[in-house]
Amino acid sequence: MDLITFIDYSGTFVFAISGILAGVDRKFDLFGVFILGFVTAVGGGTLRDLLIGSTPVAWMKNEIYVYLIAAAVPIVYLFSGTIMKMKKGLFLFDTIGIGLFTILGLQKTLEMGLSPTIAVMMGVVSATFGGVTRDVLSNHSPLIFSKEIYAFACLAGAILFLIADNFLPEEVAMIISISAVILIRILAIKRGWSLGFRLRGA
Repeated sequence: MDLITFIDYSGTFVFAISGILAGVDRKFDLFGVFILGFVTAVGGGTLRDLLIGSTPVAWMKNEIYVYLIAAAVPIVYLFSGTIMKMKKGLFLFDTIGIGLFTILGLQKTLEMGLSPTIAVMMGVVSATFGGVTRDVLSNHSPLIFSKEIYAFACLAGAILFLIADNFLPEEVAMIISISAVILIRILAIKRGWSLGFRLRGA
């Protein structure tokens, strides 16, 4: 298994856990929990593939995505106590997911022959749209629209990859960039960084 495939499968699995945890928190039934895990895991990639013309979309061509999401459901239920004890378990898995999917989306777009600028945009879409769908369906305000550092972390990681890829082996550049997304997001929460602003006089 090459690194891209590993990132793809890992991102799908951790995003599925993120969605399932949100469903459990909202007391959804088993079907609702699976659907929330599913749209969280494949929502961003589906939109990316449609936008760049890569159809049928990835999860329709490879059933392993569905199996990974289905496997995440019993894992969350069996180990929910342990996962919930990891303070902010949803945050942890969501953060890992956006790091993985940012670089995956960027790479897939570059492979389609599109420009680096579009690739960065698709990296952000891949990383964030599944979470947006999860938040909307679970009746939460999407994180991407809040003042928290979220999409910006993806943007920074994607740009870092484009730079690092010119000087380092591709796999090293990918690992560094994914780690940067995760680190920026964690530090932003721990230190209260935000991109919020107020209009004058407001």
